[in-house]
Amino acid sequence: MSWWEPGAEGAEDAEGVQDAERQTQLLRTRITRRLIDAVRDVPPASVPQALCRACVSLLPDVSGLSLSVLGRKAGMGVVLFASDGMAAQLAEIQYTLGEGPCTDAVRLRAPVFASDLTRAPDALRWPLFCVQAARAGAEAVFSVPLTAGASVLGTLDLYQGTPGPLDDEQVPTALLVADALSLAVTALDRTRNVSGSDGVVTWLKGAESDRVEIHQATGVIMVHLGVDAEEALLRLRARAFAQGTTSLDVARSIIDGSLDIRHE
Repeated sequence: MSWWEPGAEGAEDAEGVQDAERQTQLLRTRITRRLIDAVRDVPPASVPQALCRACVSLLPDVSGLSLSVLGRKAGMGVVLFASDGMAAQLAEIQYTLGEGPCTDAVRLRAPVFASDLTRAPDALRWPLFCVQAARAGAEAVFSVPLTAGASVLGTLDLYQGTPGPLDDEQVPTALLVADALSLAVTALDRTRNVSGSDGVVTWLKGAESDRVEIHQATGVIMVHLGVDAEEALLRLRARAFAQGTTSLDVARSIIDGSLDIRHE
């Protein structure tokens, strides 16, 4: 059958689809093997950083990346790993402000790419985050949700120091890395406490210790100001934004007594 005969175009399209699927499967296999090899025989406490190094090797053209997992309460996330301080700061800024690509990716259960934080439409979509991100030195942020069924486990967040979209190779790689990380998060051993509450991934306990400080500080605010937990957390975030710092830094200041919030 020549290319111009009936059905030729459809056959070529089908072959193209099959070829694309094969390429995707090969890339998925390569990513999965890289992550498996990265954590092989690694102690549980070292798994996050091992995964981080593997992700950096798979996405070498971005400036940095981080993986955040969601806490039990809405708006509470844990930075499981970050390739550098800026990647960690960008994630923390979004949780502090409650806006940004990662919060939208969680809400929409879909990738959210912001290729230029200094211009519309991104600068109008997240005005507070964009100002803080640009001040930190990031001009493009890309967030991919980690999903398991109908649930969102967290986000894989990438950033670039200069504006511009991810290229055609980076996009499928980022999506497949997020898929593989979703499996990694759900596949690791889980434990249940005596009361039978929701399981906790054992190797996240160390990362959750930072959030314990935020919960402690929230409790202090509740006692001193006579407010509920939700308002206490909002006040902590507001103070962090006003000071141009993170919720974690403010929490630590409240706990060690260097910040007196009784006259808020």
